[in-house]
Amino acid sequence: MNSFNTKTITDALKKHDYPFFKGDYNLNIIGVRSHDTDANTFNDVIVVLYELDKKQVMHVFPATTDPGLFYRENPLNLDGTAIVVPGHYRGVWQIGPHQAKYNALVQRKPMKVYRDNDSDTALDMAETSIDEGLFGINLHRAGVNNISLQVDKWSAGCQVLADPCDFDLLMALAKKSASMYGPSFSYTLLTEEQL
Repeated sequence: MNSFNTKTITDALKKHDYPFFKGDYNLNIIGVRSHDTDANTFNDVIVVLYELDKKQVMHVFPATTDPGLFYRENPLNLDGTAIVVPGHYRGVWQIGPHQAKYNALVQRKPMKVYRDNDSDTALDMAETSIDEGLFGINLHRAGVNNISLQVDKWSAGCQVLADPCDFDLLMALAKKSASMYGPSFSYTLLTEEQL
């Protein structure tokens, strides 16, 4: 994925009429999907962008915005594996338990997903397959102790960070933000081509 900076991200948000939240620790959580959507690796990023003392702070975390190979070949849903449709989802997440194991950002409002139901390794994102609803599309981590290199079973459609240390930082920022602005977090998913 090409390198980018705060201006690249804020320009992309403005170009697509997506909001940018201002104020100390008012988090902008932005996924950037790599043009290589067939990889089973953490080749996307989750960007966390916020203001602190009138300066912009940006963290870029290796992640996946695509489901892993296992769930591409073995969909959990009869309609097909969920792939989040790029766009802005206002107030879509809140802090809560992921699979009753640990706190993450969990879905609380509808999201749009493509449904890939041909059970092969390639991700299919057809406009005609778009579904909208509450599907448990969370933002969570992969492994608990180590950086993960392969997505495999870590995502059936969730947005997943590869490094548990990055995830710990994200959750610390989310808790700080929630104490100031309330429990809801918005999410914007961009494609690499939109930057």
